[in-house]
Amino acid sequence: MKAISNWSEIPEFIDEASEARFWQTHELDGRLMATSVHESDSRDSTTITLRFDPRMLSRIKRIARSRFLNYQSMMKQWLSERLEEEMRKQ
Repeated sequence: MKAISNWSEIPEFIDEASEARFWQTHELDGRLMATSVHESDSRDSTTITLRFDPRMLSRIKRIARSRFLNYQSMMKQWLSERLEEEMRKQ
């Protein structure tokens, strides 16, 4: 098995069959998975509602699936990263 250590090493798949063939000979490196999980600073959270264009949401879900993440968790991670970037600019 070849260990995948970077998300860019995972190709775009034409169909599920080609994806299945790929994963028969490849696996995700544990460190890659560990760095992909965002740990919240607190246990409290607030529920909000966002409206998305259906095509945009579909693309977000596709990206999350390719990274084996829940799309909402991935979006929270993206927002957290961007917030940190914005805070550094100030």
